[in-house]
Amino acid sequence: MPKFFIKSNQINENEITLVGEDVKHISNVLRKQIADEVNICNIDTSENFLCQITKFEKDNIQCKILKKLECKTESNVDITIFQGLPKSEKMELIIQKCTEVGVKTFVPVQMERCIVKLDEKSKVKKIERWQKIAETAAKQSGRNNIPDIKDVINLEKLCNLIEKYDIVLLAYENEFNCTLKSELKKLIGRENLKIGIIIGPEGGIDEKEVKELVIAGAKRITLGERILRTETVGIVVSSIILYELE
Repeated sequence: MPKFFIKSNQINENEITLVGEDVKHISNVLRKQIADEVNICNIDTSENFLCQITKFEKDNIQCKILKKLECKTESNVDITIFQGLPKSEKMELIIQKCTEVGVKTFVPVQMERCIVKLDEKSKVKKIERWQKIAETAAKQSGRNNIPDIKDVINLEKLCNLIEKYDIVLLAYENEFNCTLKSELKKLIGRENLKIGIIIGPEGGIDEKEVKELVIAGAKRITLGERILRTETVGIVVSSIILYELE
C-alpha cells in the first residue's frame, strides 16, 4: 500500500489532511476514491496510520484514522554518506538507492577531483531536487523518515565533522590491509551507532585529502580487489553495515 508523509499539524484528533502533490498523486495516479485506504506516516513522530479517505477537495484530501500501525522500518544504525560530487545524474541514483537501503543522511562534498562545480544557485536547485528524490524513495520503500540532504561542504568542514561519529570509514582504493569486515567486527554489540562513509568522486580521493581525513580521524578501508564505481560504493557499504550491525 502506498505511504504518504505528513507533519503533526496535519492531524486533527482522528482526522488527517493531505495536501500538495499527495492530492494529485492519490487522485490522478492512484485513482483512489472515497472509502479507499491509504498508509500515512507522521514524519515528526514516525507513527504510521491506516486511514480511510472521507472527502476529496480541490487542494486537499480528508482521511479518517482507522488504526495505528506497527511499522519498524528504521534502523538503530545511523548512517551518513559523505559523497564526493559525481557527474551527471549519479548523485540522484546514489540518494535513491541508499535511501531504499536505509541511509539517514547525505552530505555532498566538493573534493579536489570533482569535475562538477556548483555555484550557489545551482546548489539550492540540486539540493531541492535531491531532497525530493529522497522523499519519493522513502515512500516507495516504506521508510518512516525521509533522509536529510545537507548543503554541499568542503574537505575542511568534513574533517571537522568526523569527531561527531562513532566511526567514519574512508573507502580508498590504495588501502590494502584494513577491511570493512575487520572494522565492523569492532562495533558488533554496540547500540545506536553513528557511522559515516566517505566516498570519492569518479577520479577518487586525492592523496593529500586522504591524509587530512585520516589525521582528522577517518579510517581507511579496502573494499576488496575490485574497484567500484562511485555510485556503487555507498549502496554496497551501507548494505553490509546494516546487515552486520542492524
